[in-house]
Amino acid sequence: MIKIITKTPQELEYLGKRMAQFLQAGDFFALDGDLGAGKTLFTQGLARGLEVKEDIASPTFTIIHEYESGRLPLYHMDVYRLKQPEELYDLGYEEYFYGQGVTVVEWAQIIEPLLPDTYLGIELAVVPEGREMRFHPHGARYEKMLEELTGCDYSKYR
Repeated sequence: MIKIITKTPQELEYLGKRMAQFLQAGDFFALDGDLGAGKTLFTQGLARGLEVKEDIASPTFTIIHEYESGRLPLYHMDVYRLKQPEELYDLGYEEYFYGQGVTVVEWAQIIEPLLPDTYLGIELAVVPEGREMRFHPHGARYEKMLEELTGCDYSKYR
């Protein structure tokens, strides 16, 4: 696990924007953290880095927002209101999880049984210094992404 602390909301958004340079079709982010921890702000940064033209808002009441205007499609999901993971079946979640875009799921622990085999898990928390992000890569692709982002050999953190 790699931990990064951002001191301001702008730093958190910038981190998302910076990560976007490494993204490719099929990438998946599973975000978890309390209300106000920065999940949507991080996603806004990813969207800016993908050159999405629309404003990014939390899809809490619609469950999913699709953004097609960037260099890759961005699928932003908020599953907070789901009572059980199986509710995603009606949305055709496989098209998003295994499609040609980048998928970001907020409150991902709710749908843990449906998560892909490979993804980047990110826990966000408010700490006195700002926002703490803990990265949990599931698969070599995401280990490599973290190495490129931080300049560190991820094997030191296993």
